[in-house]
Amino acid sequence: MNRSNGLRRQALSSLAAALLAAFALPSAAHDFKLGPLRIDHPCATSAPAGAANGAAYLRAIRNTGEEPDRLVGASTPVARAVEIHRSVVDARQVMRMRAVDGIDLPHKAEVRLRHSGEHHLRLIDLKQPLKYGDRLPMTLHFQKAGEREVTVWVQVPREASPHRH
Repeated sequence: MNRSNGLRRQALSSLAAALLAAFALPSAAHDFKLGPLRIDHPCATSAPAGAANGAAYLRAIRNTGEEPDRLVGASTPVARAVEIHRSVVDARQVMRMRAVDGIDLPHKAEVRLRHSGEHHLRLIDLKQPLKYGDRLPMTLHFQKAGEREVTVWVQVPREASPHRH
């Protein structure tokens, strides 16, 4: 019986190590670097066939450098254009999205482009539906660091928030 417990522990330890490795690899493969910039988890929400626009997000852009930078644009072959949008509350207290010319990336700081956050990337005139599980290329354009292609993972959208584009 003692030998059986030892084998069971060894099997459980091996299974735990395999699971940790399996979950660690995809997340490590979904972070991107460009000089002092760290781009974490680019993702988009699925959009049905016929949807004109979509949205993409970045868990974070970390500027680990000593100088500020700025995200000034993005492009992807699956949309005619990509706009940087900022959430604003209008005079009637309605949340709206407005295109902006960039997002400041202060040195030694982190900026998030989240579903419920201040900024996101608007995919204008989609050329194809965004389906759960798809991977799509997107090039991020930075004022100082240059350009970096990232892979955007299409995920299931969260419950819609009450705003208009």
